[in-house]
Amino acid sequence: MKIVVQVRLHPDAAQEAALRATLDLCNEAANLASTEAFRRRIFAKQALQRLTYGHLKDLGLSAQPAIHVARKVAGAYATLKANIRAGHLGEPGSKRRVKAESKPIRFRADAAQPFDDRCLSWRIADRTVSIWAVGGRLNRVRYGCSEQQFATLVAHRKGESDLVHRDGKWYLHATCVIPDVEVEEPDGFLGVDLGIANIATTNSGTRHSGKGLSRVRHRNQRLRTKLQAKGTKSAKRLLKVRRRKEARFTADTNHRIAKQIVTEAKRTGRGIALENLTGIRDRVRLRRPQRVTLHSWAFHQLGQFIAYKAARAGVALVRVDPAYTSQGCSACGHASRQNRPNQSTFRCTSCGFAEHADVNAARNIAARGVADWAAVSLPNAA
Repeated sequence: MKIVVQVRLHPDAAQEAALRATLDLCNEAANLASTEAFRRRIFAKQALQRLTYGHLKDLGLSAQPAIHVARKVAGAYATLKANIRAGHLGEPGSKRRVKAESKPIRFRADAAQPFDDRCLSWRIADRTVSIWAVGGRLNRVRYGCSEQQFATLVAHRKGESDLVHRDGKWYLHATCVIPDVEVEEPDGFLGVDLGIANIATTNSGTRHSGKGLSRVRHRNQRLRTKLQAKGTKSAKRLLKVRRRKEARFTADTNHRIAKQIVTEAKRTGRGIALENLTGIRDRVRLRRPQRVTLHSWAFHQLGQFIAYKAARAGVALVRVDPAYTSQGCSACGHASRQNRPNQSTFRCTSCGFAEHADVNAARNIAARGVADWAAVSLPNAA
């Protein structure tokens, strides 16, 4: 399994200027390669590398950085193609899709640049790196990270690292390949219902409330509106300072919830059953005031966090069809809209079973997890 460890670089003034010049040149070269790829309609990695390698070298790039620039451009077009194929940019002829298809991909001046072990050497003993730059190789650039991150780097770092410049700070995103942990045969499943009022609810009755996160989002939204209307230099400076705070707060909340869910599943010997919510934003129709809440709902991130933490712990994970899990009775199976008199209450109109609505949904998800796991594992056992 691959994970990314982020470390903070601490370059001195001369090193920072060299890193800035390197990133500028790499992205200028990427824009040149992207324009040529779009003009010639050549997007495959090897073909694009052969087409642009000489031009990139003439700009001042060494051999390996030139290759990585060409591959970065090819990867960007592959991502665009995948998004178009998946319908993320709308139907053929839609304004957004036409705009994406009618011009070359452009790279920001501070877009991340990948480096492999030929361009970037890690000096583990003194916690420095040696990195290729346009004016010559930079030696002994200091970096810092937590002890847990450092231990992961020492034991598992392998492959490329991305140089990232964000908010005036320099980072390296190092790829670490962690050996797969054998998944244990689950003794039942822990169903997890994802929502907005309660971010996550398990069939054991644990509810992770979304009130605190919603309160922070609404406060930030009001503050952004106020600062944008003010429009002064100080207001713009505050907007820039605060622009990532909500994302960091959301990610931290999701990390903590995911850790608790995986820990409970591991402790009880169960697997984890999650709803497959792919495409929910396209399926759900809401009033305008509710759209901001839905589109800021980081359910995909929480699902990713649960998935990779489960994989590292050897906990089985399945994604189940969420259809009617909130309307179906976990006791008798009767499904009806009338079973949900309000957001938090479930009361079966057939058998009279009553429970918190999210807990009932989590029980249905857990049951589907058992069925889906059996369908996958039994043929292998045979």
